[in-house]
Amino acid sequence: MLSVVGAVIAAQGSVAATIAEQPPPNGCIAVGAAPASAPAVVPSEEFPPLQLEISTPFEPTAFPSAGRTYVIYELHLRSLDARSLALARIDVVDGGIGGAALASFEGERLAALLQPSGAPPAGGLPAAQLASKGSAVAFICLAFSGRAPATLRHRVQTDQGAGEGPAIGTRTTPLRSLGPPVQGMSWSASSGPSNDSHHRIGLLVVEGRAQISRRYAIDWLKLENGAAFSGDEGDVRSYHAYGEDVLAVDDGTVVTVIDGLPDNRPRTAAGFTPAVPLTRETIGGNFVALDLGGGQFATYSHLQPGSVLVQQGDRVRRGQPLARVGNSGDARAPHLHFQVTTTPNLFSGEGIPYLIDSYRAKPADGDWESRTNELPLSDMLVDFGERRRDEGDRPARATQRRTIRTEQ
Repeated sequence: MLSVVGAVIAAQGSVAATIAEQPPPNGCIAVGAAPASAPAVVPSEEFPPLQLEISTPFEPTAFPSAGRTYVIYELHLRSLDARSLALARIDVVDGGIGGAALASFEGERLAALLQPSGAPPAGGLPAAQLASKGSAVAFICLAFSGRAPATLRHRVQTDQGAGEGPAIGTRTTPLRSLGPPVQGMSWSASSGPSNDSHHRIGLLVVEGRAQISRRYAIDWLKLENGAAFSGDEGDVRSYHAYGEDVLAVDDGTVVTVIDGLPDNRPRTAAGFTPAVPLTRETIGGNFVALDLGGGQFATYSHLQPGSVLVQQGDRVRRGQPLARVGNSGDARAPHLHFQVTTTPNLFSGEGIPYLIDSYRAKPADGDWESRTNELPLSDMLVDFGERRRDEGDRPARATQRRTIRTEQ
């Protein structure tokens, strides 16, 4: 979902001559070939040990982008101690090699990672402090200059001692090479992979489990001369993304289709009111989910009403048009919300990384560069070129369509 769109949206990114010279996106820490200079925290050997549970409920999968290897995941910290715990430092250590830390977080850098759970006590607590039997989530994004270790461990220093969590893997799901979800030039990967977008930190309890289905989601926003629209900002047709083709990223089976929800009037200085009440069923707007096989699903949100070309049960081919970009559901301006997850539902399941087989990307102060089998990062400016497809525009005969109709 696109939370806020200004009147003019410039391509983001630090000034750099090449894509590889750009720093990692906000909140992601560059990790060099050599370990961090500070020695890793040593867990206490006292009994009972520090009563701090350290876990990663959904282990990550490393993926390449812009000359680095990224590992994005959450570290859940749950205190079973009756005392409050002040978190002093978190070390990330190569799970296969003991010794110095690969990356260390302390002070303001540690506080910036943390999202405490529950209401703070009267007077509040520092961001890096857990209340009695409290918990927090550390959102971690590591950008390795080379290959990421196969496993990682985490050591946490508190004012009551130190603890170590179990090893986690960095190769949890297969990385699929997909085609682009849209076509043409000047698409901005708005709120894409980083460590501070609303997609990334959108931890939500669904079906009794805290999950982030949008962990690697991208709001594809089309720009011309750095602007998202030309003309009346309150008219969806003024936006360059509106009505653009939405494409199947791979061969697959259509498992969910929602159509019939009206477009919203885009957000302006006067505010934003969705065309229909936002519920779990309508928040994604007009919607298509593809089963890609192997427990991976591609989902497309905020589609133009009446533009959906497929129905439940259809088999589609890579590059085949599915619908058009719209502004339905929880969309403040026309864009395509695209993600790959472990379920076909918008919010349940875990977001997983994927690769786009071929595209060009442009740094803030450089020329277009060809990229192969990488995942674009947050706000990267991308050119997908012309559509590549294996069959005609129209899908095979449909079997069933799920339609939501509302009063307009």
